Amino acid sequence: MRPGAWPPAPEALPVPVVDNHCHLEFPAGEPELTVEQRLADAAAVGVDRIVQVGCELASARWTADAVERHPSMLGAVALHPNEAPLHASGEHESGISYEDAFAEIASLARRGRIRAIGETGLDFSRTGEEGRAAQVRSFRDHIALAKELDLPMQIHDRDAHAEVLEVLERDGAPERTVFHCYSGDAGMARLCVDRGYYLSFAGTVTFKNAEGLRAALAVTPLDRVMVETDAPFLTPHPHRGAPNAPYLVPLTMRTVATVLDIDLAVACAAISTTSEKIYGPW
Repeated sequence: MRPGAWPPAPEALPVPVVDNHCHLEFPAGEPELTVEQRLADAAAVGVDRIVQVGCELASARWTADAVERHPSMLGAVALHPNEAPLHASGEHESGISYEDAFAEIASLARRGRIRAIGETGLDFSRTGEEGRAAQVRSFRDHIALAKELDLPMQIHDRDAHAEVLEVLERDGAPERTVFHCYSGDAGMARLCVDRGYYLSFAGTVTFKNAEGLRAALAVTPLDRVMVETDAPFLTPHPHRGAPNAPYLVPLTMRTVATVLDIDLAVACAAISTTSEKIYGPW
């Protein structure tokens, strides 16, 4: 398969599911596909609903408009943990302050088809010590906004497991809290489940070297499990490194069913039910 080419479509799922987290505003793949085509390709293999996530101002605006045009899409908006310090320090290319940027996110979040706050959280991989206070402030502001609007929250947690859990414990997590692209171990998974959180597994759970992630999935009850692509990133095995889109969710779903040792149709039905419990009807 040539670099940049779209992987072949997988076998369709027996019961439709939701892609809990994707970024369709990003161009990806050769040939470049329209949003309409990517949604149609997903529906053809049983991924009939998606949560589109805009986590910086331009993509949040795009998301708020796109979900009004596409009935199979609901939206989530936030300032990504790596965006917040740039706004706070005055280094963001837009020149918009953190206060004004967050105010716009809060305004967009009040639109009817924006059904989640996210992705927000902490990322100590790409932002150094100088930006951590701004990340924590932003995370706490998003937690408060999710609770104010009674919306679920999608968490971005990279190299910051203990700190994310500490903030959630201190401030009190929103009633519906989802760890996007869960990356912790089995012990953290048990702790998250005990606190009532949901764990969303991306294509990373299919990677050959992801035994620890599959161990975390194995101890997570089915009613706390969700799936996602994080498209166009994190393409599942055997197409790792190729462009990703919601139509590849079936590859991750089959791994989920195998690890949990349950029938694929049962797994799909449960995840579909959980998604609507969290985000409401499409």
